[in-house]
Amino acid sequence: MEQPVWQVERSEAAPQAAAAPARALVVDLEGALLRSELLMEALFSAPARMLARFGAGGRAGMAALTDILARAELDYAHLPYDAGVLNRALAARAHGAKIFLVAGRFHDHAAGIAAHLGFDGVVTPADLAAGDRLPFDRDAIDRIEARSEKGVSLATWAKALRIYQYAKNTLVFVPVLTAHQVNIATLGSALLAFLAFSACASGAYLMNDLLDLAADRQHPTKRHRALAAGDLKISSALSAIPALWLFAFAASLCISVTFLGVLAAYLATTIAYSLVLKRKMLVDVVTLAGLYCLRIVAGAVAAGVVLSEWLMVFSLFVFTSLALIKRFSELSMREGAGLADPSNRDYRISDLNIIAAMAAASAMNAVTVFALYVSSSAVTPLYSRPWMLWLLAPLLLYWFGRALMIAHRREMPDDPIIYAFRDSASRTTVAAMVCIMLAAI
Repeated sequence: MEQPVWQVERSEAAPQAAAAPARALVVDLEGALLRSELLMEALFSAPARMLARFGAGGRAGMAALTDILARAELDYAHLPYDAGVLNRALAARAHGAKIFLVAGRFHDHAAGIAAHLGFDGVVTPADLAAGDRLPFDRDAIDRIEARSEKGVSLATWAKALRIYQYAKNTLVFVPVLTAHQVNIATLGSALLAFLAFSACASGAYLMNDLLDLAADRQHPTKRHRALAAGDLKISSALSAIPALWLFAFAASLCISVTFLGVLAAYLATTIAYSLVLKRKMLVDVVTLAGLYCLRIVAGAVAAGVVLSEWLMVFSLFVFTSLALIKRFSELSMREGAGLADPSNRDYRISDLNIIAAMAAASAMNAVTVFALYVSSSAVTPLYSRPWMLWLLAPLLLYWFGRALMIAHRREMPDDPIIYAFRDSASRTTVAAMVCIMLAAI
């Protein structure tokens, strides 16, 4: 991280008989101490009912909006501060200097931040320019000024857009593979569908992170997300969201209007999940499972292949189990860290046992559905050696059992699907399954 620049204003030499004035350090709040935008922080902290009244034609004008944002409740303790700047300010105070924040707007919020961090007060840029209303000697100050904005690194964007989560979107290829319709046309359509879903999902992730800023900053791991940590500006995320969705819309039209409808349903459900559904007990789990299944539906629509009912039922149980494991891992992490029940989820730490039981039940149902499929006449047209598919059942039992055990041991990350891509035993299991399926064809 680039270190802030100190700009020192020194007075002319004073007579030796005069006492040296006590030095003061002034720190620009925005651009130096705060790694975010105070306006945007207030906007996403203001109660929705207050903003709704403004949007519905309450007191008109920017003055009304400014008043609303000035009264928004900011969590000063968890805002993304520049550790280097803060440490230098506190070190200056330890050496006898007074420390002040410089803020040109939202004086009440600036005063709250100053009080929380132990600063001596707040001054405005106009005060510094005038020099006659300062609580310190203007000729005896040091200043940490706002830095020029630098471009966000690709690594930060990759982190914010959740590039690693694109692994989930490979589900659009599943209908092509299971229908044995692998050719240039179907793979090309599935690839375009993958890109559309990835862009759409990245926009949704940014929106979700904006809505969850306060909760993420109090989370042991989510506080490192790009927006929560201040690595990416809120305004940059707000600009990226429509750009990503516009790309997804254009890519969808290149496939078909029907595919666009499926993607629109995915986006609408994702927005509903971020705003409301994720705070509803078990509704969030069913919604997550449905979003995964929508990817499979989209893959079938994009490639123009028949969607198997067996595949959909099997997928529903699989993804329900994984969604429950995800909730179990989040709650068990909070239990291990001694944290309270989550404020943005309708679950309690005391629910761990029932969540684990439902996750195991869903996993076993998925294996049962798979066994019924292998026993059915649906496999005969697709496989010359369908009996080999029975070898997949113990592998499925092993993988689900392992995932449940790892989660029970508090060693599962938040997302079990990402865990499956990173875990060597899971990769070996999936590779064995692929080999068996190829041998059965």
